Amino acid sequence: MVPDYAGRYLGGVLPAVADALGVPDVPGGAQARARLGLPRQQRACVVLVDGLGQHNLAERAGHAPFLRSLLADSAPLSVGYPSTTAASLGSFGTGAAPGRTGLVGYTARNPRTGSLANLVSWDGAGPAREWQRETTVFERVTAAGVPVTSVGPARFAGSGLTEAALRGGSYRAAEPLADRVDVALFELMGPALVYLYWGDVDKVGHHHGWGSRQWGDALSALDRELGRLARSLPTGTSLIVTADHGMVDVDRSRRWDVAKTPALADGVQLVAGEPRAVHVHVEPGADARERAEAVALRWRETLGDAAFVTLGDHAVEAGWFGPVAEHVRPLIGDVVVAMRGRATVVDSRTQSQGSMDLVGVHGSLTPMEMSVPFLAVHA
Repeated sequence: MVPDYAGRYLGGVLPAVADALGVPDVPGGAQARARLGLPRQQRACVVLVDGLGQHNLAERAGHAPFLRSLLADSAPLSVGYPSTTAASLGSFGTGAAPGRTGLVGYTARNPRTGSLANLVSWDGAGPAREWQRETTVFERVTAAGVPVTSVGPARFAGSGLTEAALRGGSYRAAEPLADRVDVALFELMGPALVYLYWGDVDKVGHHHGWGSRQWGDALSALDRELGRLARSLPTGTSLIVTADHGMVDVDRSRRWDVAKTPALADGVQLVAGEPRAVHVHVEPGADARERAEAVALRWRETLGDAAFVTLGDHAVEAGWFGPVAEHVRPLIGDVVVAMRGRATVVDSRTQSQGSMDLVGVHGSLTPMEMSVPFLAVHA
């Protein structure tokens, strides 16, 4: 499933909402609003549920009567590649593809240091505004005089990823989902754009799998509070519910560890990305292209039908990352690997045992991971 950057794409949500609120000159806003069918409104609340894929929600919809009631009249969105939180939040917050934001995975090689940068915790990434240079939609909306409030956990206030992808407006910290809904409703008393983030569905899916009882319970708790939010909206408000990616439950018998697989480690300087979307970097030099081709061949032979392995240049040409800025190209691997089925690739030299043992994962090009809901209520 190739990302549909020109179609129903997660990066179009905030530009469309901004246009619906009457904010001028947001790139692509009018086209995105027409594509998504949003009416003009005075205020809007956009809820991003981490890890709530379209297919995951549809298959577990019995746990979510409110969200289920919206599914029949909705069409999903595509996220970008990789289908992971950092990349998707960058696109969501700016309207730009990962090839322009530089948020190309859970981890990426920092060109200044040569080491791994974690783009969720922001360890090793440096100043957020230097890494992610695109203007955010929130910056454009606040410049137009419309109040913007982000509602999420206290630990995300001022974090590197928040600063990179979602800078602009104010941040209100709240922990339980009920408290976040209450804060959102307070901020919606006047014309405003409110963004609400909820991460527990993703957290439970990582540790127990999206097919688990625990995931169903997390979905039910989410559904109850979103139903309350929808019922309490003031007139002239749009509520949008979407997500940053879906999830697959792994098959541990189809997991490869680069550190323990010589054919995968040979010729490789650094492995970045994540278990479903891998950036493979080779040693730089005049013959780097030839080494990359040799590495790609060994990875294809080793992984077989468990992965789609291509040169980074070919992935760029095929549009996986959207238009790629010059300063972003070094972040993309010399070889790029998108996993198929329920397979994963890890590297125990740089990844913790806990991260390698996650049950639910994401990042690749499958519909389970790439397709997310776009559910709307207009009061």
